Amino acid sequence: MNGRYYISSFAYRLFPYFFLSLHPKNKDTYKYMGGFFGTVKKTECVTDLFYGTDYNSHVGTKRGGMVTYAEGMGFMRSIHSLENSYFRTKFEGELSKFKGNAGVGVISDTDPQPILINSHLGKFAIVTVAKVNNMPELEKDLLEKNMHFSEMSLSKTNQTELIALLIIQGKDFVDGIENVFRKIKGSCSMLILTEDGIIAARDQWGRTPIVIGKKDGAYAATSESTSFPNLGYDIEYFVGPGEIVRLRADGMEQMRKPNDKMQVCSFLWVYYGFPVSCYEGRNVEEVRFASGYKMGQQDNSEVDCVCGIPDSGIGMAMGYAEGKNVPYHRGIVKYTPTWPRSFTPSNQEMRSLVAKMKLIPNRAMMEGKRVLFCDDSIVRGTQLQDNVDEFFNYGAKEVHMRIACPPLIYSCPFIGFSSSKGDLELLSRRVIQELEGDENKDLDKYATTGSPQYERMVEEIRKRFGLTSLKFNTLEILIEAIGLPKCKVCTHCFDGSSHF
Repeated sequence: MNGRYYISSFAYRLFPYFFLSLHPKNKDTYKYMGGFFGTVKKTECVTDLFYGTDYNSHVGTKRGGMVTYAEGMGFMRSIHSLENSYFRTKFEGELSKFKGNAGVGVISDTDPQPILINSHLGKFAIVTVAKVNNMPELEKDLLEKNMHFSEMSLSKTNQTELIALLIIQGKDFVDGIENVFRKIKGSCSMLILTEDGIIAARDQWGRTPIVIGKKDGAYAATSESTSFPNLGYDIEYFVGPGEIVRLRADGMEQMRKPNDKMQVCSFLWVYYGFPVSCYEGRNVEEVRFASGYKMGQQDNSEVDCVCGIPDSGIGMAMGYAEGKNVPYHRGIVKYTPTWPRSFTPSNQEMRSLVAKMKLIPNRAMMEGKRVLFCDDSIVRGTQLQDNVDEFFNYGAKEVHMRIACPPLIYSCPFIGFSSSKGDLELLSRRVIQELEGDENKDLDKYATTGSPQYERMVEEIRKRFGLTSLKFNTLEILIEAIGLPKCKVCTHCFDGSSHF
């Protein structure tokens, strides 16, 4: 009796954390970007809005919100925490309260959204995917202009509300959005629901995407084109950097031309993106496969099989296996049948446990074999250490690791890439500090594939994890796989090359 009670009690206390163990995005406690979806139709939009927003759930974990507009009724809004439940679970029971032919929804990792505003520009609702690094400066400036903010807990300001206040300083929406572009340091893409359709504005550097979809009698805008296929939309247009368009049920109107320069985040293809999503016309899985294929062709390591770390390492592994002409095996599988997503544990010990519990090695596929594993990246390295130990414990003769991108040398100042509080939370940067006694020494050399400093850093990481071999993809292969000019892709986290 006591033994059964102990097990039951432990399982009960641990139960919430297992939810996260199968969340598709638990890579060393990433903080995600968030995503949005908006649609305007000739008929009721609520079903499309509900499912379209839900298809952005893989890029956010914190809050979800929806708002619709119906002529004669106005705006109808709801916001819920997603830290212990699905978006669908939270909103499905209240769909009947939403009415109208136009609406926007958001999965947010920052603040409660959508925000409702009544201003000289008219009434509107706004959702954002943004990272504002100069919040205190902007808050001070707006308060001095007699603006006010709705105070959040811990004295925080809702950054979407701040962006809305910057917009209403303009003489019209275009002028107001350009004011946002001028004032913020970071990035901001947004959807604005008005009484006359939806305005979609992409970040001025295009760091985060907006994709336009079309079907008979409807237009939609989303962060993730994953939203489109099952709702009957076809990709119509990729909004350019700084471009502003207005969507109505019967057409799309350009309100501001795109900027010439672009810095779209390369990590969209490496990690964030869902396999069927497309950015700038390039499919996520296609890029992952191509980068793995090119790496496999160039790798002279002798291995018996290739495996992918679920989920974002699978596409690369399949490409690598084909490029190297060795079999692809499912040597490790993520357990998903019964566990929904939930909140991110703040405790590092629990995060480590969760990372371990979600992946189950398959002894039959790796015992006695020289196994090569592909993964998207190494951030803090917490999960990798557990994985490598498990692979050897399950009988792997050799464990080789191939990483889809170059080492992460710089933290990201442009989007909500990680919950990291600084560069030293990056494993590569900590290794540099240990090797040099200075975390900032010779960073350009450590970021250069093949340099003595680079080779020394990679070897130190290999030894730390007990790997038979470790190789990172080159920046050149990654850019070639993405298929865009290097000058249009942000690679700051690898080489520190981008700018505000």
